[in-house]
Amino acid sequence: MREGERGGAVSDPEASPRISAVIPSLNEAPSIADVVKSLKRHAFLDEIIVVDNASTDGTGDAARLAGARVVREDTPGYGRACLAGAMAAENAEILIFLDGDGADDPEDMPRVLEPLLEGEADLVIGSRAAGNRQSGSMTWQQIFGNNLAAFLMRRMYEMEVTDMGPMRAIRRDDLLALDMAEMTYGWPVEMMVKSARAGFRYHEVPVSYRKRAGGVSKVGGTISGSLRAGYRIILATFRYSRWRPGKKAAR
Repeated sequence: MREGERGGAVSDPEASPRISAVIPSLNEAPSIADVVKSLKRHAFLDEIIVVDNASTDGTGDAARLAGARVVREDTPGYGRACLAGAMAAENAEILIFLDGDGADDPEDMPRVLEPLLEGEADLVIGSRAAGNRQSGSMTWQQIFGNNLAAFLMRRMYEMEVTDMGPMRAIRRDDLLALDMAEMTYGWPVEMMVKSARAGFRYHEVPVSYRKRAGGVSKVGGTISGSLRAGYRIILATFRYSRWRPGKKAAR
């Protein structure tokens, strides 16, 4: 094993599984090129996929010029963009998701990947609550909604959850076996609760979280956006409480 940045272990490139970074992006032109360039410094990534989710500001062109593979998804929806990226990563064994607004720190990726690569977890979430969250990087309504959903998952699914952070790693086959259905803001929670129902080993690691590099947050940028996201998140938390995994997902 060789050591990744910030002490996270990443497998020897000759023996490691293929890893693709998936970045769902809607109107992230001010930040996406820097995000892609930061990711390109990590040799353990085999591919960087930016999903241009119906952007109107040239996000796709900026990502392509920076060196990413760009997939266009014309129907808006965070979950829909994540799924489009997962489907496009046909040769990947492991997927690591992060946002395109520059708030996630790519230097945290080795730490998020390590429990998966070491066979200690099936789903790893980068916890902003347990890490270093820059002041002003999340609105009060985002923090409240995040804490409420985490509380419900701890009570309903007996998961040690502190956050529903966007940086997360999972094996591609495991993700597809979850038969994801939430195509908007409920996607992150659906992944987590279905993983719990399927018996996946859940793990969190502390990560840093910064103010977005540009643009307006689709979740925390407006009260109405926060309310829509919160509704979808809480609904997904309850909706899959009796979901039964298929043979490919069950542990």
